[in-house]
Amino acid sequence: MLDPQAQALINLIAEKGFPATHTLSPAEARAWYRDRRSFSQPAPRDMAEVRDLAAPGPLGPIPLRLYRPAGVSGPAPTLVYFHGGGWVMGDLDTHDVLCRQLADEARCVVVSVDYRMGPEHRFPAAPDDCLAATRWLMAQAGDLALDATRFTVGGDSAGGNLAAVVSIALRDAPGPQPLRFQLLIYPATDMRAGAPSHTSNGQGYVLTSDTIAYFQGHYLNRDQLTDWRASPLLAGSLAKLPPALVLTAGFDPLRDEGRQYADALSAAGSTAQYVCFERQIHGFITMGRVIDEANVAVGLCALALRRALA
Repeated sequence: MLDPQAQALINLIAEKGFPATHTLSPAEARAWYRDRRSFSQPAPRDMAEVRDLAAPGPLGPIPLRLYRPAGVSGPAPTLVYFHGGGWVMGDLDTHDVLCRQLADEARCVVVSVDYRMGPEHRFPAAPDDCLAATRWLMAQAGDLALDATRFTVGGDSAGGNLAAVVSIALRDAPGPQPLRFQLLIYPATDMRAGAPSHTSNGQGYVLTSDTIAYFQGHYLNRDQLTDWRASPLLAGSLAKLPPALVLTAGFDPLRDEGRQYADALSAAGSTAQYVCFERQIHGFITMGRVIDEANVAVGLCALALRRALA
């Protein structure tokens, strides 16, 4: 059964005639995604420090936003967070509330990354920026009062995809594995979109097959679908990766590829926990004003982060 609060949200979207994302231009989709957050997101939590930064990137500065909760002094454990939005939409503001929640409940610094997106900047611009930003933050840990030995990465949807990719890239870089943990919230892990949930949940639950095709078309070319930087499930090895929490939603087209990724991590000997919120829809974790289970999910993610960063 779909969670009644999620069903009420779906009914409201239908009653109001809100446009489907795939019917909008990228600029319109970004504005709509940004503007609607005030309806479904909780009130932002106060932080001791919120600071905008910029990391040097492959094609210029990468905007960042650092959140430090009260009582967390440096050098502090750190979550580098990559927002969702299909590699086309989303920014520092759309995920401001979630980053504040995670910082407050996990008792860590969170740094949100505003990576380049399609169609203006196509694959692999997004993973290149996320990797560059993470490396810069580690290098600047002393100046930013961060603990370089207690770094994690995380993200939701497209951001979960990018967190998985950064984890693999850092594992393969020279030197010791610098990450303690990866938080993967309903991640996209296989761009071929062939898992059964893409069919069973492909229509009627906010994120649709049409919208997934829209995002992919703006992000990458068909011959790039099997590149592991787009589809981390297809990486040559998933061994020796940082421990992961993979969280999915039961009525999400991405559900099964999230489960497949968790299973593949475990099969390769990497530590992974998998939790599915069976009655939820894609994107629910940012909807704590209208879906109570979103706040439960945030608490679960924060608990996993606190344990990993202890």
